[in-house]
Amino acid sequence: MTVIVLAMHGAPPKDYPGSELMEFFKLHMALEHGDGFPQAMIHKHDEMDDKIRQWPRTAKNDPFWYASHKLAQEMNRITGYDVIVGFNEFCSPSIDEALETAVQSGADEIIVITPMMTPGGKHSEIDIPQSIERAQESHPDVSFRYAWPFDLSVVASFLAEQLSQL
Repeated sequence: MTVIVLAMHGAPPKDYPGSELMEFFKLHMALEHGDGFPQAMIHKHDEMDDKIRQWPRTAKNDPFWYASHKLAQEMNRITGYDVIVGFNEFCSPSIDEALETAVQSGADEIIVITPMMTPGGKHSEIDIPQSIERAQESHPDVSFRYAWPFDLSVVASFLAEQLSQL
C-alpha cells in the first residue's frame, strides 16, 4: 500500500500568546545559530515548541494549517492514495510523526512530497531528507521516496499557467 506524506512548512496560530511566541523565537534563533547551550534552555525550547504544535487549530486561527489539509484532501481525490500531512514547524504532526503514522497504517511505500518548489531551502534540502533517513533506519522494510527537487521548467510552466488565469 502506498501512502503520501505531504510535508508542509507550518505557521504559528494567530491566537497564540504574542509574548510566548517572541520568547520561543528568541530561544529558537539562539539555539539554531549557536552551540553549547545549557540543557535547561534546550528543554524550555522543546516545551514551548510542543505547546505551539499542540495549540488547537481552525481555519480562522491558522489558515495555512487549514489549507494544508484541504490540499491533502485534493491530493487524495486526484491520486487515490491516503495523504497524511506533516509539518516542519509550529504544527502537529511533525514530519517524523507523519512518517510513523504512514508506517503504522500498513504502508509498504511512502512517498514524501512538499509544495516547497525551489532549491535552497533548509526544510526541503535538509530537514525533510533527514526525517526520511530516520524513518528508513527505523523501518528498513518500507520504501521511502522523496518527490523533490522539482524540474524548474515545470515549476515555471505551472506559475505561468496561473498568470494566464488572471
